[in-house]
Amino acid sequence: MESAPSRRVLFLLLLFFVLPLLFLEAAAGKRRVSIADDLSDVVDDEEDEQWKKWGQKKTRSEDLLPPPDFSKMSPAEIQTEMMKRHTGPAYGFVKLRPGAARSRDDVPVIAMRWSKLIKTGSVEARFMAVDRHTIMFTMERGQDLKEFKEFVLSQPEAYEIKIGEQLLRRPGDPPLDQVIEKLNREKETNYSNDEL
Repeated sequence: MESAPSRRVLFLLLLFFVLPLLFLEAAAGKRRVSIADDLSDVVDDEEDEQWKKWGQKKTRSEDLLPPPDFSKMSPAEIQTEMMKRHTGPAYGFVKLRPGAARSRDDVPVIAMRWSKLIKTGSVEARFMAVDRHTIMFTMERGQDLKEFKEFVLSQPEAYEIKIGEQLLRRPGDPPLDQVIEKLNREKETNYSNDEL
């Protein structure tokens, strides 16, 4: 058995050597490293220009140009110019190619497929079926209109895009009213020939 003085010595050693170590470690855990928010004086040669611009609002060269003289423009030209500078949300309608046989169930499938496909081009747009001939769309960023127009008009089911009063079609395509009128005349001709 150990004697009482050796226990006291052991206790004193523990008190003088181990206990201060525990206090030092606890104090080290409470220390915090402070990093200032302003890092403009820090030299970091590893960052490239894209990294420095990350998170900043993008400005296009078109945005820096002064606005054109609207007094010398037609209403259609004014609307076209305004859509170039449109930055907020936009919505409109896509008229599907007339004369194609499609059911009510086909149109939501087309709208869903377009919604998924357009995201791959990083354009935020959603399509919703309205009826057998029309799909409505909403866009988060109106400045993506050019990419949006190219995408929709590249789809075989699409015929015409309407945003506000502006109608967009493939070059050379006649207005939708003329195509529908032609299809109706052909149906009437076929119907009258069937009766004879």
